[in-house]
Amino acid sequence: MWTWISDQLLKMVWLNDLMGKLIERFGLSLDSKIGASLQFFLFDTIKIFILLTILIFVMGYVQTFFPPERTKVLLGGLKGWKGNLLGALLGTVTPFCSCSSIPIFIGFTTAGLPLGVTFSFLISSPMVDIASIIMLMSFFGWKFAIAYVLLGLLLAVIGGTLIDKLHLENEIQDYIREMEEGLSQVETYTVKKRMSYGWGQVKEVASKVWLYVLIGVGIGALIHNWIPTSFIQSILGNNNPFGLIIATLIGAPIYADIFGVLPIAEALFSKGVPVGTLMAFMMSVTTLSLPSLIMLSRVVKPKLLGIFITICIVGILLIGFTFNSVAL
Repeated sequence: MWTWISDQLLKMVWLNDLMGKLIERFGLSLDSKIGASLQFFLFDTIKIFILLTILIFVMGYVQTFFPPERTKVLLGGLKGWKGNLLGALLGTVTPFCSCSSIPIFIGFTTAGLPLGVTFSFLISSPMVDIASIIMLMSFFGWKFAIAYVLLGLLLAVIGGTLIDKLHLENEIQDYIREMEEGLSQVETYTVKKRMSYGWGQVKEVASKVWLYVLIGVGIGALIHNWIPTSFIQSILGNNNPFGLIIATLIGAPIYADIFGVLPIAEALFSKGVPVGTLMAFMMSVTTLSLPSLIMLSRVVKPKLLGIFITICIVGILLIGFTFNSVAL
């Protein structure tokens, strides 16, 4: 039963077969590079948008039970690792990319939440969410998905704890600390309103990520069918001692979320790139994108920004190195 669920519902083998038959109907062989690339592109694109629609709707529906006002009250009374853990867990129910997380980070900061809690949220929100669990299971299986999510949460909690211990409250830009947040009422949602909000989230997220999904799938198809395995392994494989570092540094400037980076990771995985290197690449892309760091630099001072980047890079490298060592 689990095998059927995994193959047909998560991996959508039926959809892959359907796309293959469609391509063959147009006279293209699936053994050719063009035919295989088209199958990869059509299958992954449709699969991602099916999962995205279902998961974001569910997440949006759930979010209506946790409006910002209630969240701030909940987090405001918690300090230390418990508060950081709750901040990290809160990030898992928000389907935001790294840039979209910055305004919420500002809201939490102006509300007076502990700095460690806000940074745990900032690390966790783009890196790990409920959608990523299902998406990762669909592409790589449940073991990889659970490991990625747990390690992402661990990095968020440790990162927030370290920042909290360093007492860097003065490293927030002055205009942010001087802002006063107006009070707002917690909206009462009916089932109809919750469903409407869920579909609104689907439209909003899809409008932001569709281009990155297409680009990511296109790159994935290129890697999967056109770039030799030996070339990929020479750069990112176990035989290159700097492969893990290269994957992390390559991923950092890229602006994408989990939906855009998964097809690339899937193609790299098919070329024999180690799982730890894949994790590092995905975490780097989702957490350290250049646009989000530019936005964050307008909120925090250079010292805190540098500490945040250092914690993320060191943590990502340690996670990648550990997994690559275990795999060996």
